[in-house]
Amino acid sequence: MKHTLSVLVENQPGVLSKVAGLFSRRGFNIDSLAVGVTQDADISRMTIVVDGDEHIVEQVEKQLNKLIPVIKVKVLEPGMFLSSEHALIKVTCRAKQHAEIMNIAELLHASIVDVSPASLTLEITGSEDRLNTLIGLLKPYGIKEVVRSGALAIEKGASTALKQNAKA
Repeated sequence: MKHTLSVLVENQPGVLSKVAGLFSRRGFNIDSLAVGVTQDADISRMTIVVDGDEHIVEQVEKQLNKLIPVIKVKVLEPGMFLSSEHALIKVTCRAKQHAEIMNIAELLHASIVDVSPASLTLEITGSEDRLNTLIGLLKPYGIKEVVRSGALAIEKGASTALKQNAKA
């Protein structure tokens, strides 16, 4: 089962290396990792998706809390957060197939962001399932390259991770 963690860290060089190193040393696998600065330039948020049982997630949470640049770790409860990914997908296609692929893009609210005589590049934002559906529909045409951001997640409702932080 996949678990999503929201991790607030100090925005400084080497933090990503320390977090990734922890996962490597403990033998935990990162399914997805996305990092970006928050509204406070001194704090970054990591959204980490871990595939494993409750024991593994508990160990990951405890180990992360021991790292000095980590400010706060929260395991997000299923159904209590919003999650989204971003992807760019380059598809092989001839000019006569452009209309078919553009219809698929429209069906899934993807955008065509680059056109060449031998390929189209699509951009999509949404759930992992939605991205996987688009990729599945485009596979018969020949996918040349896929770039995915990894999951971004935020809790539903008014609560915020930063508000509960000592710095806020």
